[in-house]
Amino acid sequence: MVLPNALLVLPFVLLLVSMAAAPVLAPEWWRRHYPKVALGLGAINFVYYLAELHASAEILHLAHEYISFIALIGSLFVVSGGIQLRLNSNATPLANTLFLFAGAMAANVLGTTGAAMLLIQPWIYANKHRCRAHHLVFFIFIVANVGGCLTPIGDPPLFLGYLQGVPFWWVTEHCWPEWLVATGLLLAMFYVVDKFHHFRAPELSVKTEREKWSFSGLPNLFFIAVIIGAVFIEKPAFLREAIMAAAALGSWTITRRHLRHFHEKNEFDFHPFIEVAVLFAGIFATMMPALDLLRAHARDILGANPQPEIFYWGTGGLSAILDNAPTYLGFLSALMGSSGMDNVSGLLMHNTAGVLAVSLGSVFFGAATYIGNGPNFMIKAIADRQEIAAPSFWGFIWKFALPFLAPVLAAVWLIFFH
Repeated sequence: MVLPNALLVLPFVLLLVSMAAAPVLAPEWWRRHYPKVALGLGAINFVYYLAELHASAEILHLAHEYISFIALIGSLFVVSGGIQLRLNSNATPLANTLFLFAGAMAANVLGTTGAAMLLIQPWIYANKHRCRAHHLVFFIFIVANVGGCLTPIGDPPLFLGYLQGVPFWWVTEHCWPEWLVATGLLLAMFYVVDKFHHFRAPELSVKTEREKWSFSGLPNLFFIAVIIGAVFIEKPAFLREAIMAAAALGSWTITRRHLRHFHEKNEFDFHPFIEVAVLFAGIFATMMPALDLLRAHARDILGANPQPEIFYWGTGGLSAILDNAPTYLGFLSALMGSSGMDNVSGLLMHNTAGVLAVSLGSVFFGAATYIGNGPNFMIKAIADRQEIAAPSFWGFIWKFALPFLAPVLAAVWLIFFH
């Protein structure tokens, strides 16, 4: 295939910069105009690949990957929205720590988006007498990001890797030691911080009423099982996606309306999913030239055998300030080019450490800012609407990501990649 003009990378860069800066600098403008920005920039490369490069086969392949990606995210989003989990309020630091561990495990089954949307309301309710910024931030760290690195379902970058040819159980087999270290350190940090605040203000933890645990929406567990089973279907084309869509439709049809209303009055609606679908349509379209050029020139830039730590910090650094899913694809392409491989199977055989570094960098560093991973901003929006003191964009970084998350990321590097 003829390589695209290097200038065609510009729409990709503009879109990622817009996603990083506009929600912070001009949130109202971005809320109204992000579809025009994403789809307009995507259309430039889409037309170029069709009219100039005649690359209809590549466009069809990318479109299939996009539909598979959105089908998984959307179906889990809808099904998890039909489940109502209510916990006792007045949770102790130990109970909170165990809850976050359970959320980390759930993220590998429901995806970080599904787990975050299912568990954020019970989490806030359980701590309603003393919910502070650290409750929200560590929820983002553990449930919405780091916890989901054990399966391709867990986090969008890993599912894109699965679509590229990484076997389903590869990440489970290779990522669990790093997952155990990162999750364990974050849970230990949270327990100490929560214990400190609990000790300083015990009057905020006085139970005022006796409440019971409750779980509603049990049939949706069946639909979650259907979605997970569909992930393993590869042929015929679009059968996997059709089954996922059918599971979402079935969940929407049979779930009692008051369960949906419970979430809706707590700001659970389709807007977060619509935003993700639109933005990723633009990302998938604009990233084509970047991926093609990375594959072609990665060896010239990185050398023949770059160290895994380069990919860990490189993927991670961009995942923190942009978005971890396209960053994963970009560095996976760079790794293939620098390794002289033209398929993922060969890459896994000859450079396992490199693929592991790209996988962990994209998932773990996505927790470093609100813009690193889709659920992060969704959690902040829910907290803001319920008048819970979520840290600002820079407060998130300076007060939490640097003192708590950064040492964990450095520990993973020192133990496994240095």
